[in-house]
Amino acid sequence: MKACITKTQRLLELLGHDEMPFGVYYSDEKPDGYGPKPGEIFTRDREASGQINWQNAFGSNFSCVLGNIWLARKKKQAAWLCHEECGCMGGGYYSGIYAPYLETNVCYVSTGMPGTTMEGEHYLPSTESMHAFMKDCAPPPAPAKYCILKPLDQFTDDEKPLVVAFFARPEVLTGLFTLTSYATGNHNAVVSPFGAACTNIIGWPQVYAERGQEYAVLGGFDVSARKFFKTDEMTFSMHSSLYRKMLDCQETSALTRRTWEGDRKKVLKSRRAWGEEENLPTEGKIE
Repeated sequence: MKACITKTQRLLELLGHDEMPFGVYYSDEKPDGYGPKPGEIFTRDREASGQINWQNAFGSNFSCVLGNIWLARKKKQAAWLCHEECGCMGGGYYSGIYAPYLETNVCYVSTGMPGTTMEGEHYLPSTESMHAFMKDCAPPPAPAKYCILKPLDQFTDDEKPLVVAFFARPEVLTGLFTLTSYATGNHNAVVSPFGAACTNIIGWPQVYAERGQEYAVLGGFDVSARKFFKTDEMTFSMHSSLYRKMLDCQETSALTRRTWEGDRKKVLKSRRAWGEEENLPTEGKIE
């Protein structure tokens, strides 16, 4: 893990980026950090028998995964969720904490629940299209109780991230996009599928890896979660196997060439424009 962190620090230097990416892993030990309060437990059986208090689920007990990640990013700590402390029925499913998905989520994201006041988010046009999405993006079952996300440099040698996720604006994303294409030799290696913000960070990279597809996932288009992003910020996530390939070839990639030196100046200009000037690296030639 130390070698990975050293190479990651070098990648951040090349990119001109100042935030350590987050790693996603699973553990049976509850971490310190930010997570939901104990609340509704989401299962298909409890949903069918009317045992879920939806007023609580959408009210006092609701806790967005990205909201907890937002706090974790600010404090450089971990964010987490588990089945008993889930916070969001979508986040629990997309992180592999529980399955199958709930019909309530199908209705909520699409056109609403018939016969109720739930009007739906209208992110997809029908329950049929939402069913297709939920089946397509179904992640592998969580291998341990807690799904945990924390800065990569806080991982110990005993902790291995399954997914690595960057939070960045377009100039940095340009470098990550280019490095992904170089590492894979695939001009279609970056994809941007539909999904909640947590789906694109946690779920889709694992799904693609299970299918044997080396794809990085550009995310952050979730209307509901944009409040937990910096202005103009997106996510860029990939399975750890792809991330290692990116780290291994960064020194021969475009990030060490003259063209990127000019683009890196734009990265630093962006950071100044947003008042993020702490620890700003020099604009000189990349050593």
